[in-house]
Amino acid sequence: MAGADTFEGRTSRRAMLDAQAMRRLARLARVARLMDTALRIPGTRIRFGADSVLGLVPGLGDAAGALVGLATLNEARKLGLPGDKQMQMLGNIATDAVFGSVPVLGDLFDVYFKSHRRNIQIILDHFELTHEDLSGR
Repeated sequence: MAGADTFEGRTSRRAMLDAQAMRRLARLARVARLMDTALRIPGTRIRFGADSVLGLVPGLGDAAGALVGLATLNEARKLGLPGDKQMQMLGNIATDAVFGSVPVLGDLFDVYFKSHRRNIQIILDHFELTHEDLSGR
């Protein structure tokens, strides 16, 4: 009988990650939360984070958000994320940077697009993980 980390004799992607890699993923998920959903507008379900606030600073804010996204992409590369998924992540970063740089409308776009959370989800989906797996629950 196959173990919990195997499927038809193949090792799951989750089993490829050691404890250090899991800690790195948990840290990336915390950064994504900080960047995209750390704060909530009272009385609403609207959440935003540092990326939206940084985006208020013309030029520099969106560049800072993109740098955080590129650091996440680099970590994903080190963990062995395939190239097609890395390109999808890069597309999310570029979309956030380009549309987020539009005055006023770009700031609203940042509240809804949440590229950092999208990119973490790409990584988690690839390694067959959930956010609960990272929090140790």
